[in-house]
Amino acid sequence: MANNARADNLAKLIREVVAGKLQRGIKDPRIQNNQVTVTDTRVTGDLREGTVFYTVYGDEADRAAVAAGLESAKGMLRTEVGRAAGIKHTPSLTFIPDALPENARAMEELFSTARERDARLRREAEGAGYAGDPDPYRRPAPEEGDEEGDGGDSRA
Repeated sequence: MANNARADNLAKLIREVVAGKLQRGIKDPRIQNNQVTVTDTRVTGDLREGTVFYTVYGDEADRAAVAAGLESAKGMLRTEVGRAAGIKHTPSLTFIPDALPENARAMEELFSTARERDARLRREAEGAGYAGDPDPYRRPAPEEGDEEGDGGDSRA
């Protein structure tokens, strides 16, 4: 259990160090000119490999430029993580673009499609009536002299 806690703590430290360096420590214009957000970090149980998930605000060309910039700055970022962590072996870093924004966009498109279909069905059903009689339940036939059709039971 302690090993997982140590991996979680190291993952948090990696997230802080990498985010700080991306914000004010890397001179690469591919990274400086784009908004890069570190969304999550994970470290293996043996503390040898770290994965950094990130998002980029922009189009596909911006994402490709940031990916190349992060790949070139990987060694410097690993050095900074090693200084901050003070452990014997600094984990190797792997940068993976996070699919969260694309998934959120796809979900929003599905929701908007469902809202459009609901609105269309509401418009189509506005003047519609029921297919059968307005009152589908059978009632006993009213007897003679019985005005209300209550079956002749005249209790008061």
